[in-house]
Amino acid sequence: MSKHQFQTEVNQLLNLIIHSLYSHKEIFLRELISNASDALDKLRYMTLTSEKMKKVKMDPRIDISFDDRNQTTLTISDTGIGMNDQDLVEHLGTIARSGTKNFLEKMTGDAKKDSNLIGKFGVGFYSIFMVSDKVEVISRKAGENKAYKWTSDGKSDYEIEDAEKEEHGTTVILYLKKDEKEFAGRFKIEEIVKKYSNHIPFPVTLHYTEVKSADEKGEKTEARSEQINSVTALWMRPKSELKEKDYNDFYRSITMDTEDPLMHIHTHAEGKLEYTTLLYIPKKAPYDLFFINYQPGVKLYIDRVFITDDEKELLPSYLRFIRGIIDSEDLPLNISRETLQQNRIMANIRSAATKKILSELQNLAKKKEKYTEFYDEFGKALKEGLYHDFPNRELLLDLVRFKSIQNKEYISLDEYKKKMKKGQKTVYYIAGDKEDNLRNSPLLEAYKKEDIDVLLMTDEIDQIVIPSIGTYKDIPIKSVNQSDAADDLKTEKDEKKEKAIDPLIKKIKEQLKDRVKDVKVSVRLNDSPSCVVADKNDPTIQMQQMMRAMGQKGMMDVKPILEINPDHSIIKKMKKITDDKLLSDISNLLFEQAIIAEGGEVKDRVLFAKRLNNVILKAIST
Repeated sequence: MSKHQFQTEVNQLLNLIIHSLYSHKEIFLRELISNASDALDKLRYMTLTSEKMKKVKMDPRIDISFDDRNQTTLTISDTGIGMNDQDLVEHLGTIARSGTKNFLEKMTGDAKKDSNLIGKFGVGFYSIFMVSDKVEVISRKAGENKAYKWTSDGKSDYEIEDAEKEEHGTTVILYLKKDEKEFAGRFKIEEIVKKYSNHIPFPVTLHYTEVKSADEKGEKTEARSEQINSVTALWMRPKSELKEKDYNDFYRSITMDTEDPLMHIHTHAEGKLEYTTLLYIPKKAPYDLFFINYQPGVKLYIDRVFITDDEKELLPSYLRFIRGIIDSEDLPLNISRETLQQNRIMANIRSAATKKILSELQNLAKKKEKYTEFYDEFGKALKEGLYHDFPNRELLLDLVRFKSIQNKEYISLDEYKKKMKKGQKTVYYIAGDKEDNLRNSPLLEAYKKEDIDVLLMTDEIDQIVIPSIGTYKDIPIKSVNQSDAADDLKTEKDEKKEKAIDPLIKKIKEQLKDRVKDVKVSVRLNDSPSCVVADKNDPTIQMQQMMRAMGQKGMMDVKPILEINPDHSIIKKMKKITDDKLLSDISNLLFEQAIIAEGGEVKDRVLFAKRLNNVILKAIST
């Protein structure tokens, strides 16, 4: 027996590994199974490349057993390459020195490319001390006759002594802490393996004792062995081998959705950055799509080992409806959430995956009926990308859809542009809460008369996103809710009308005082006497309401512009009114009914009703 001190500042480093590196204790089993998978992969490589090792028996397996009566020990064994006493010192006695990393450095060419080796930092093994008071590692190196046992409590030193082992490979025995007995239970072990190691390329077999019956004479038991991982990782298989049913079955297995997905996107990337994605778009939006604390739908794997399904940075937030798998060979297995969010490799994968999703959506958009099915569920989320994802804004602008006053079905901005009237220089839209209300808005009267189409923006997010875009393919995008949108409609005839009605405008301004920012002649009205619009740099009524709902009380001070129709009979007759009280009532009513038409609220409803009654009384008295 020989006693050794751990190299490096072991107490501090072990304490960091045990208490800070991993967020969940159950990770230790993932690490041990990953190490076992590495050992099997190493042996498989050596039996193919080394003359000395070609005669070594290759019977790859990982076995797990436990003391199910006392729940004091948990044992993980493999039939991999194993270790001798020197390896035990180098790989387990020196923290942060990974045997796998050294092994990878010695591999060349396609052998390195095809390897499924996982561990790259050399610290995963020590996670076992999160749940163990003592650990024994019994190992025999392939091609050698002697076996050795490594023992440590994970504090300051370890011991190595001769041992007996019938076959090559490694056995790790954990003596569990008193409050960690749950890890010596069949169902807990199976749960962890299926969660983290279900897709590693070697079978994981759980050995346990099943009670068949029990009476006063005692229990009748039966030894059972059961493979608890699926071994295959569907996303790693070539697309040519997979059928639609394979993809759909896998989707349901990872989402628990009862329906097939709308579509899947399967990508294998090779080169400087190697990763695989298998992503799905569901048919229906998840219930928490617009919750702040939504559950992300993409699982991160590293070399087929599960890392997390709770990381919102794997894809942009506006693609949170995506479900599926991202598997990378280039990320460290024990990467933390904070490091993951800042990792350049992950950022590149995220960027490439986002572009691929948007590209596939462009292809889907060619099938109008199917794209409409998608857009009804996820269009609002997609619009968020216009605000947040500037690098992909052009792609997203081609994907968003709107209805319009000339179209009851969705159209794209490109379709709108192609149908613009000759001489039209602007993409027009109107924003509000209900489609029917927008279609009947007084603001659209002149556009309908001139046969100019106007897009209908009914999602709240439109009023935040669309103004931030500004242009589409160098064409300005303007809201008809804004004062300057009608400038293109103005003619010399309208300018003459302004001069003719200027005295009445001054009177109306005097009556409304600080209720409005300005009073102007409208060129957008045909049938209605008045409307309200926002100044070109001010928020619309709908935007103000939304901002107030979000706690932005400063929006209450923004005043609209009142526009009046000089050709309407009410306005014409107002010129002749000499009763200041009646003029005041009518001026205020013109303003207030225009506010109501735009979905706004009249602040003083009692005063509104009183003015209305006065005007009605005056009308029936004459």
